[in-house]
Amino acid sequence: MSVSFSNQPRRVLLLTGASRGIGHATVKRFQAAGWRVIACSRHPFPENCPWEAGAQDHIQVDLADPASTINAIEEVKQRLEGGVLHALVNNAGISPKGDNGARLSTIETSLETWQQVFQVNFFAPVMLARGLMDELERAKGSVVNVTSIAGMHVHPFAGSAYGTSKAALAALTREMAADFGRRGIRVNAIAPGEIDTAILSPGTDKIVAEIPMRRLGTTDEVAKIIYVLCTETSSYVNGAEIHINGGQHV
Repeated sequence: MSVSFSNQPRRVLLLTGASRGIGHATVKRFQAAGWRVIACSRHPFPENCPWEAGAQDHIQVDLADPASTINAIEEVKQRLEGGVLHALVNNAGISPKGDNGARLSTIETSLETWQQVFQVNFFAPVMLARGLMDELERAKGSVVNVTSIAGMHVHPFAGSAYGTSKAALAALTREMAADFGRRGIRVNAIAPGEIDTAILSPGTDKIVAEIPMRRLGTTDEVAKIIYVLCTETSSYVNGAEIHINGGQHV
């Protein structure tokens, strides 16, 4: 006997950093499963983008600007029309570089850069989760923070501000899991390693040679784990950080 799911409400995901790489793959993964995806990015919606729902489910926001982030939260609430939010994926992140793409160390990173990186990579995720807490609670929803392999070890390409912001985001995930979990909202993190995207730095091939699986990860491999953390498959997983790095640091 077949079972129809047509009467079930469509699940909703809010995703930051949706315009490329892991974010783009995550949109495709969730849409293929029938979810509505509200995508946030710094860029306006591209007219040639094939995503279903397109512009009406796109929000342009500068997460480096707290006021813009607050406005985006209100916009999301309006678009949900008092409904629920099943998942929030904090994927947006910035990693400024020096001249010719050079890594910025603790000595070379300006205070302004530190502040900008932490606003996008650390403060924006907790602002969004707190601002949309009621919508997440009504759905018994899930928050996924995207950290990084650079938050656990000094990375040859990722700068100090990026690495420390991702380490702080991992700690924030644990704190949020303790606080939000009491409201029925699960909070977890994924920490991607070397993933095949458009922003790979020269010299990545040397890192790949040290990875047990001897290859880069794909954006879809990351998106699949994000999807699992937003569904009942992981219903008792809370406060975890899942490493997606092919065994790079075993």
